[in-house]
Amino acid sequence: MIRRVAHLCFVTDDLERLVKFYTEKLGLPVKFTMKNDAGQEFGFYIDCGDDTFIELFDQALKVKQWGGVVRQLEKGNQYSHLSLEVTALADYRTELVNKGVTVTEISQGMDNSLQAWLKDPDGNDIELMEYTYRSMQIQR
Repeated sequence: MIRRVAHLCFVTDDLERLVKFYTEKLGLPVKFTMKNDAGQEFGFYIDCGDDTFIELFDQALKVKQWGGVVRQLEKGNQYSHLSLEVTALADYRTELVNKGVTVTEISQGMDNSLQAWLKDPDGNDIELMEYTYRSMQIQR
């Protein structure tokens, strides 16, 4: 039985920039980091609460550690979006805008949840979602 998202993994060619976005702009803490066999820090687990995470890896160091191929990364073409459940969406949106993050206006989705959208530095879409009493996700 699937309970919830455990983590979403991104690879990047600019790990420091991506980690700073999720920690400094979005305010999510680092739960732990990973070092490769050479002792280089190459992976970060970003804590999203309730044992859910965003996993960020330096692409070249990940390939060096576990194999694979370093490929040309293109902005935003590797997944649809990451949805983060939030509370007090209006306040959080204002906080992000004050930090220089471009965030759409808040709208109501087809599921009756409130939503606003932004992109991380690599162009990946992020949906900020606040459930309402009418949200389909919480209806029984």
